[in-house]
Amino acid sequence: MSTLTVAQALVRFLAAQYTERDGVRRRLIAATWGIFGHGNVAGIGQALVEHGEEMPYHQGRNEQAMVHAAVGYARQSNRLSAHAVTTSIGPGATNLVTGAALATVNHLPVLLLPGDTFATRPADPVLQQLEVPYAGDVSVNDCLRPVSTYFDRITRPEALIPAALAAVRVLADPVQTGAVTLALPQDVQAEAYDWPEEFFAERVWRVRRPVPDDAELEAAAAAIGRATRPLIVAGGGVKYSGAEEALATFASLTGIPVASTQAGKGALRHDHPQDVGAVGHTGTAVADHLARTADVVIGVGTRWTDFTTASGTLFTHPDVRFVNLSIAAFDSHKMAALPLVADAREGLEALHALLDPHHVTEHYVHEYAEEKLRWEARVTAACTAADEAARPTQPQVLGALDTLVTGDDILINAAGSLPGDLHKLWRARSADQYHVEYGYSCMGYEIPAAIGVALAAPGRPVWALVGDGTYLMNPTEIVTAVQEGLPIKVVILQNHGYASIGGLSEAVGGERYGTAYRFRAPDGTFTGDPLPVDLAANAASLGMRVLTARTVRDLREAFADARASTVPTCVYVETETADTVSGAPPAQAWWDVPVAETSTRASAVKAREEYDRHVTARRRHL
Repeated sequence: MSTLTVAQALVRFLAAQYTERDGVRRRLIAATWGIFGHGNVAGIGQALVEHGEEMPYHQGRNEQAMVHAAVGYARQSNRLSAHAVTTSIGPGATNLVTGAALATVNHLPVLLLPGDTFATRPADPVLQQLEVPYAGDVSVNDCLRPVSTYFDRITRPEALIPAALAAVRVLADPVQTGAVTLALPQDVQAEAYDWPEEFFAERVWRVRRPVPDDAELEAAAAAIGRATRPLIVAGGGVKYSGAEEALATFASLTGIPVASTQAGKGALRHDHPQDVGAVGHTGTAVADHLARTADVVIGVGTRWTDFTTASGTLFTHPDVRFVNLSIAAFDSHKMAALPLVADAREGLEALHALLDPHHVTEHYVHEYAEEKLRWEARVTAACTAADEAARPTQPQVLGALDTLVTGDDILINAAGSLPGDLHKLWRARSADQYHVEYGYSCMGYEIPAAIGVALAAPGRPVWALVGDGTYLMNPTEIVTAVQEGLPIKVVILQNHGYASIGGLSEAVGGERYGTAYRFRAPDGTFTGDPLPVDLAANAASLGMRVLTARTVRDLREAFADARASTVPTCVYVETETADTVSGAPPAQAWWDVPVAETSTRASAVKAREEYDRHVTARRRHL
């Protein structure tokens, strides 16, 4: 038996947990992030001091950002390794909610350890306690229940044993994983208990690769075998399974084209003959055309979100059927599909064994190959500047970066107009280069996530691409990057407002209201002059080395300098066309944002007419 506090026991237990897949063992909880207050400093804080050699610690500046950093680490680690996050009670705990939702939506593991109010209630209320008159056992940590895949509150020391085992089981489960919360009352954290030694023994959680059911496999193969215009839609599950090679082999031998969701982009290299790029509202012309004419659509590791399906309007073939290969039964039945519940790699290899090589006709292959060439020409035109001395557009910023990077570089983005431009325009050179969080599309994710990615992939260039709106949401972890000596590269694209939502606002009759950074005049209107905000100076004040680029030529030089830098470096650039989204090719498919059914303003009336025209194309696949 070992006599330890609850917090000390938890840290020792976590340090002994491992995952294993394909014979490779990894530490499950590789480190703990923390901001300390009275609700965790004497418990988890003291335990990290006591067992510092067993559990590395990272100091954050914002609780939500710490979760984003942990999520970035988990995604880069293919969900096989994760981080824990500890906070105090009250505001420190509630700041976790957004990050927890992001983790759970994206099925990415993170262990949350918020402090909680006293279990023994020696004083009631205590500092930062929420009083709920109808329930004495409720605290603000209950906000984390709906955004956690597992939640428990440890009110007795002995309750930690089953709760901790359940928590790590969920973290290591490829179907259930997400944010896991163990709420820790501050008095219980410090309470001593005699723990069985077996609790601290090394424990390996094997990440399974379930194989397909024979009947489901035969039905899926038969449906694909009958198809004349099949299309694969690759989602993030391809990457998390490590199924990129299996997908490339399957596509090459069958000739079936592969489109990708935001999470799946990069599952095939951009220059693979069967890669046709992004699909859906932010898709390429070639992928969306193939989607509209496909008679069988094979989803591999995708959740079928509204951006992928163009809000139910994309797949218009009258007899289209879906085959969904997913490790999660919940996702495999979407779109009224033939389910194939299995690991992505195992499922693709099993399908390959049952299908004839060169399954599709040469005419079909020639069709999508020619369309891909035409789209590539549009990408090149959008990303290439005719005048190197001019201020760049947003696609030209991406074009300048595209000429510099290799497969080692990792790009991170989450919100604004950049995800759409990246999805359509970026040429992914490796499976993990394209890191766009578009499940929750959370502004402020990019900079802390870049830190997590850099911790998971030391020595690789990591780029966080942010607009000015996103930067203002969450710049504080720049200080953490400086403290940790992580040479992340932050690219700030300044267009003086929320350009993405401004464009959407205009399209739906909102007239760009409240989407620009302008001075307010006495009459309540906003003047045309941008606010005198200097984001480059702000980044420098937080410890970053800052390079300012005013032209496309400057930008190329700044990118090269930043890529070679061994310290955290920011490239700041004002982009052209501040009143438009980006200058990229327009959306190739619709997205449903409901428009006011009645209005006195002409812009809203016109927008509603356009909305009614599109919504008639929506289809429920049954």
